[in-house]
Amino acid sequence: MIKLTFCLHRLPSLSREAFQSYWRERHAPLVARHAGVLRIRRYVQTHALTTPFNDALRTSREAPEMYDGVAELWWDSLDDLMASGESEEARAAGLELLEDERKFIDLPRSPLWLGEERTILAR
Repeated sequence: MIKLTFCLHRLPSLSREAFQSYWRERHAPLVARHAGVLRIRRYVQTHALTTPFNDALRTSREAPEMYDGVAELWWDSLDDLMASGESEEARAAGLELLEDERKFIDLPRSPLWLGEERTILAR
């Protein structure tokens, strides 16, 4: 399977709570609605916790600013992902998702990439 990992920073005008609420309650249903035409097999949101422990962890490792969340999307294959953009309906769905992302994600600060998972440990 092919996985898209999207590390999200919120727009500066939004609190973490407002960002995560919009992402969960408004954007997630939009992704779900378009999943079939875009051939998305799985979609998972990981919401960053606002806790002093996160700050301590980051400080102890001299890590950069944390993300507000991570979105993960899976397709059966790279060919399947590429084919999902061939129809007019899929292109319109992708554009609708992008336009919605602009409402809550700081896109220039939010890296994304395609990869393949390699399970090392699964209990």
